[in-house]
Amino acid sequence: MDERIRRKSSREAAFTYAISSAGVAYAVTAACARGNISACGCDPGPKPREPAPSGWKWGGCSVDINYGVRFARKFMDARELEGDERSLMNLHNNKAGRKAVKMNLIVECKCHGVSGSCTMKTCWKTLPTFRQVGDILMKKYYRARPVAASASQHGPRGIDGPRKQKKLHLVLTKGKLPVKKMPKKSELVFLQMSPNYCERDLAAGSLGTVGRTCNRTSRGTDGCDLMCCGRGYNTHQYTKTFQCRCKFLWCCRVDCDTCSERTEEYTCK
Repeated sequence: MDERIRRKSSREAAFTYAISSAGVAYAVTAACARGNISACGCDPGPKPREPAPSGWKWGGCSVDINYGVRFARKFMDARELEGDERSLMNLHNNKAGRKAVKMNLIVECKCHGVSGSCTMKTCWKTLPTFRQVGDILMKKYYRARPVAASASQHGPRGIDGPRKQKKLHLVLTKGKLPVKKMPKKSELVFLQMSPNYCERDLAAGSLGTVGRTCNRTSRGTDGCDLMCCGRGYNTHQYTKTFQCRCKFLWCCRVDCDTCSERTEEYTCK
């Protein structure tokens, strides 16, 4: 993503910070599980609080997700020192990214018993694929909530009464007005509306989609309907030549025929 977009306070910036924080937590936790980091390994804490169903128990080597989360928090949150609303937004989205990894661990089990029977199952927690984490955060991206900074008074009580200081925190907004409700820790949040990425706007970090190659048959983000923003697309026909039906002849050469193929390419108007 363009650095100018990352510096914005839009939902795209929110997703960028969340997926980066999730990636650090995921990579460190995976390295712990492989034994690549001497400071961690299996989860040393108590077994998960979820009650074990009849016939199985918690055991094995669960991933040390808490170590990965702590490392990611120190690594990703260290640069957010300003204490302004943008730093609060980044810290919130960093935490949401790490939470997406921690809250979506997968339970794996192994059967134990005589002659292949499964009289007892031992279960442990492992990481999902990072693609699954990315899909979860992508859904949160589409449901990201607009927020604004709000100041509250706090501080210790002194001899002359309470010494109050202003502390910023994020609250949800409705329209342009803040409401007295804080976002959930698992939600992505943003301060500014996203620019129109369909149009070229270098100041906002958008290159636009004019001239972009698209897939006419796809309904995804690479499809011409979505990528071209309703402007339509141009069809380009061209002939591609390449070597084909190659044969090795003794000794010592390769003979090939020249084949041609007519193809089409689609670009946004």
